[in-house]
Amino acid sequence: MLVNQILSIKDNTSVVTIKPTATVSDAVRLLSERRIGAVVVSENGSTPLGILSERDIVRELGRRGAAALELEIGELMTRKLMTCTTGENALRVLERMTEGRFRHLPVVDENGEMIGLVSIGDAVSGRLKELALESEALKNMIMGT
Repeated sequence: MLVNQILSIKDNTSVVTIKPTATVSDAVRLLSERRIGAVVVSENGSTPLGILSERDIVRELGRRGAAALELEIGELMTRKLMTCTTGENALRVLERMTEGRFRHLPVVDENGEMIGLVSIGDAVSGRLKELALESEALKNMIMGT
């Protein structure tokens, strides 16, 4: 299954973004309200600059305590942002996430503009659907139907 197929299955393909000048406290509120695990950091809402995950926040809270909540996101975000394109395979996306130990991957077009976000759950679900279809096709081939 390709990333564009995964995006087509999702109920909502909009990407939640936040400006790098917002505070970690703002990000925590946004993550909680939207019930999401990461937010893409962007000045304009379409060009990704970085990503801030729950894990990033917890790590910094462990270091600095409650003072971390007043930091600007730009100080805390992961700047080495990995992205994918719509033509990539779900299995390759899963491999990249596993190797890099991250769970969210912005999907960008040829101009680097965001068109979606794929979570590890989305990629696993897409891969499972693909395997189920392959299994059914093999069963039908063996049964002659």
